[in-house]
Amino acid sequence: MSKVKIAFYTFGCKVNYTETSSLERLFEKERYEIVSFKEEADIYIINSCAVTSNAEKKCRFLINQTKRLHNDKTIFLIGCYAEKDFEALKQKDNSIYILNNANKFNLKRNIEELLDNKQTEFYHTPNNELNNAIDASYSIGQRTRSFVKIQDGCDFFCSYCIIPYLRGRSRSANKEDILNNIKIIAANDVKEIVLTGINIGKYGIDNNENFLTLLKEIEKIEGIERIRISSIEPNLITDEMISFFANSKKYLPHFHIPLQSGCDRVLKLMNRKYNTEFYKNRIEYIKQNIPNAFVATDLIVGFPDETEEDFNTTCNFIKSLPLSFIHVFTYSERGNTKATELNNKVTELDKKTRSQTLHQISEEKQLTFYNQFKGYDANVLFETDIHKGMISGFTENYIKVKTAYKEDFTNQIIKIKLNEIDTDGVFIHK
Repeated sequence: MSKVKIAFYTFGCKVNYTETSSLERLFEKERYEIVSFKEEADIYIINSCAVTSNAEKKCRFLINQTKRLHNDKTIFLIGCYAEKDFEALKQKDNSIYILNNANKFNLKRNIEELLDNKQTEFYHTPNNELNNAIDASYSIGQRTRSFVKIQDGCDFFCSYCIIPYLRGRSRSANKEDILNNIKIIAANDVKEIVLTGINIGKYGIDNNENFLTLLKEIEKIEGIERIRISSIEPNLITDEMISFFANSKKYLPHFHIPLQSGCDRVLKLMNRKYNTEFYKNRIEYIKQNIPNAFVATDLIVGFPDETEEDFNTTCNFIKSLPLSFIHVFTYSERGNTKATELNNKVTELDKKTRSQTLHQISEEKQLTFYNQFKGYDANVLFETDIHKGMISGFTENYIKVKTAYKEDFTNQIIKIKLNEIDTDGVFIHK
């Protein structure tokens, strides 16, 4: 009997990629074969994103393209776009199967019922059930590093963000499941893991656990050499955590602390949980204790009622901080969020101009950070992807380095002297 070929395509955040990897492992090799989305498959599964309107647009395009190219095949839509527009999608298009977030881990059962010609039910689970659903997913095999999901959902309800409505309230994965997953990863010769979630700093609040205690227990696991944490809110990273990271031999000096605006008036409109003074103190405390730390942030441009003066305040604030990189996002209106009620919308032209300004500041920040380490020796974990005969990797403090492909470099930590920055802004080792 020929195997059932299944192809996954994933949009969006690291959590989505982690969940896709876990879903793939549910399909045993005896009956199923996981293939590339570009290949001919029997079942196509799209793990979707709805954080912005552009993300939704990309999902719709791929759905339509897949239907056009494979109109005789089975298509599943899962993830946040499936959650957001479940009823509308179900009424508009009965040619695809739709699973919302609380049901996506029933995917294998639904597929097996279809293959066995059994009637299968697809329905939208109420939010109270979504708020109780949590899985300890992890990725393995696709990249040099593995992502470990420790938390899901968010309680913060920032005025621009739809994610709490799509992924539910904050909830933590079982600690023992997390630790067991990391032991499995370590047994597969993975040298670096990234702890991820929707709002990881909230880990443990719902199940009488403690985030810092979890971090310390993970550090004890043998076989994992490097650990990163993904984005953490400034009001949730404590002095005690920073001190722990400063003295750890495994946790790397790499932080992603979202800001969203450098103007207190706009932060209040966004319903963020801090002001610029608090944020500045957090970043400076990190740099005082971990001077070589790479610190990235997120900024939204074009938030409703953000004036030119507000934007200039943000630029000046950002320039005053010892940041290494800025992820710049253009505001995208999301239904059911408080920000849609605000007046004085920013024009698309102004959004574009402001975005370009912040990208320029980010490039300057990154180059300044990189130049601080010229001439230094650094340990680089090289990845497997080959681009124009080159492979690349990252130092402990997230400086990117590229070198000519060497098979014995891949998935290995190699000591490299950081001498020359190439025209693309990346250190090159010759």
